[in-house]
Amino acid sequence: MMPDKIILIAHRDADVRHRFSAALAEARHTPVTAATAAAADLAARDAAQPVNLALIDAGLRDDAPAWILTLRGDSGRPVLVFAGSVASSADARALLAVPIAGYVNEYASPAQILPALAPHLFPASFDRRLSARVPLGIPVSYRAGQTIATAVTLNLGRGGLAIRTLSPLSPGTLVDLKFRVPGRSEIEARGRVVWSDRSVGMGIQFDHMSASDQQIIDRLA
Repeated sequence: MMPDKIILIAHRDADVRHRFSAALAEARHTPVTAATAAAADLAARDAAQPVNLALIDAGLRDDAPAWILTLRGDSGRPVLVFAGSVASSADARALLAVPIAGYVNEYASPAQILPALAPHLFPASFDRRLSARVPLGIPVSYRAGQTIATAVTLNLGRGGLAIRTLSPLSPGTLVDLKFRVPGRSEIEARGRVVWSDRSVGMGIQFDHMSASDQQIIDRLA
């Protein structure tokens, strides 16, 4: 199974911290919150609980660009900035000089949070250079708890697949999948939903499958 992620949420507003923490915890990730820059720095240095992704309020320190470089550390940890915390165009230009991973909307609803963060939590599934997706419409059956359904894939790659459905599961849901690649035997996999959109469907990140099934998908992709 892929390890859950540890996400630092540094924001002055307790509601933002709580909303993001609850959404991430529901998806089985580990949120770490901080109301001050000093507390965020302490959390980022905690070797016992290494932070995979940092979401920060740029207004917590006057020298936000320098702070971001500190938070990135030697590992190049991705740092996202809460968009509403950028006070002026001058501040926005200053942030262009440092390698931030992007911006996140602090007013996002709980249902929007994980899809917005998924490309940064599971970059291999979203970076086509690392995990190319092949447009492929094949039948797929899936089970999540008491839900059993069949649908058609939108695409398939080494890291996961997308399913066309008008009833997508919630981000973070664990899913057991069965599908058949043309000319091959049935493939079984377990994954989790990383994005969900009622107008499109849902994306599933593979967590586990047999080595032989993975080789079949690797050759296809």
